[in-house]
Amino acid sequence: MKRNNNKFALALIGCLMLAACSDKPEPEVKSEVTVAADEGKTKPVAADEQIPKAARTIEEMIAQPAGKLVEAHMDPEIEAARTVNWVYYHRFYEDTFKGIMEKELPTYLEEHPDLSADEIYDYLVYQLGSGQYSTFYDPLTAYAHGYVMPELPEGEDEIEIAKRQQTNVVILMDASGSMKAEIGGESRMSLAKQAIEEFTSQLPEDVNVSLFAYGHKGAGTEADKQLSCSSIDELYPLGAYNADSFATAMDSFQASGWTPLAGAMEKAHEYLSSYDKEQYRNIVYIVSDGVETCDGNPVAAAKQLHDSEIEAKVNIIGFDVDDEGQNQLKTVAEAGGGEYATVRNPSEFEGVIIKKWKPSMMQVMSQQGVKLHELVHQKEALIAIHDPLSNLSEREKTRITNAVAELKKKKLIDDEKANEVTEIAKEMGELRSAHFSEIKEQKSEEATKAKDEIDAKVEAWKEKWSSELEKDEK
Repeated sequence: MKRNNNKFALALIGCLMLAACSDKPEPEVKSEVTVAADEGKTKPVAADEQIPKAARTIEEMIAQPAGKLVEAHMDPEIEAARTVNWVYYHRFYEDTFKGIMEKELPTYLEEHPDLSADEIYDYLVYQLGSGQYSTFYDPLTAYAHGYVMPELPEGEDEIEIAKRQQTNVVILMDASGSMKAEIGGESRMSLAKQAIEEFTSQLPEDVNVSLFAYGHKGAGTEADKQLSCSSIDELYPLGAYNADSFATAMDSFQASGWTPLAGAMEKAHEYLSSYDKEQYRNIVYIVSDGVETCDGNPVAAAKQLHDSEIEAKVNIIGFDVDDEGQNQLKTVAEAGGGEYATVRNPSEFEGVIIKKWKPSMMQVMSQQGVKLHELVHQKEALIAIHDPLSNLSEREKTRITNAVAELKKKKLIDDEKANEVTEIAKEMGELRSAHFSEIKEQKSEEATKAKDEIDAKVEAWKEKWSSELEKDEK
């Protein structure tokens, strides 16, 4: 019998060596050649070695270390291979690992012929158990679907939202020479003033307003650059809106010089410094038609204004601005925690600064809840965590039941003990699999519930705005 076994081993080694020379790529697994070369690395179980009690609860099984033979001879990636790659594990197990089990396991049973079924199970887990459960179990229990409710604006503008808190509105008016340019027969400055006066006239009584003009002195020449860049003046002190007083302030300046955009924001910061965010909502509106021309850093000034204790929000309305100006002003608004809008005519200006925000019909129709690719990703991500975990459990159970069959075949355990050990292995496998499936189902239900809630809110929002826009069209 030994001679035949030796012939079989030599034949198998020869086949594996031929396979190694093949051009076809193979998964990187340990072969019998490797096992033979590394034979000394598997320390046999000593006759007097104390075999630890095998895990019998979910908590214990999650924390159990890898079996000695599994740890020594099985690559973790092979053991946990997903179902779609089942051949990786199957081929290694059938071609290599079963032979290792058949060689290594009998010795301890031969030296301990009177072990109980529980003790045999303990020994087999000690040799064949998986030690990877926690690697996948922890991500499974921590799994989050990742669905996020999209932003669904409700049509309120800055001022309506601000009614809930004492509000300060500071308007910084660009009065540089470029604001003299005409649109439809009127200067940018004239059109901007008209829109701002209408805007301020609609403010609630308890909202404080202030007006500053900047760059309104000098003639835009190099000789008067310093004068112009330092001209940032309060023309309407912070307080309740008064139509006559505000109109007088608006009439007191005209488009003239350079553009100290950064300096204007620094002035607003200083001006609002006593109005902290806990008690006041501070909003800065900048009306400008171009970039900084006074060598300041408007992005840094906007960020400092927004990040300060007053936490002012910087909104910028770019009036008929070229591409270079739009890029800078948009960056400044983002740094100031606000929004940038560009307008090219009076009606657009009115819509940006006065009217409530309303979506277009295209925005309403195209708005979605949880998108298909998000749903697919969520399901794939959950399966990718659960699948290896389920396979580890099933493969541990199969290794143990196959080992029992081999030990029974070699008459090292009788039929009764073989049946008892097999039942224990199956019971533990079912306990693990049921627990893992329960968590997966729970996570799946949480994702479905979140998806349904998001979809329902989006649909309600779409119905509301569809009705609103249809009324406007009529």
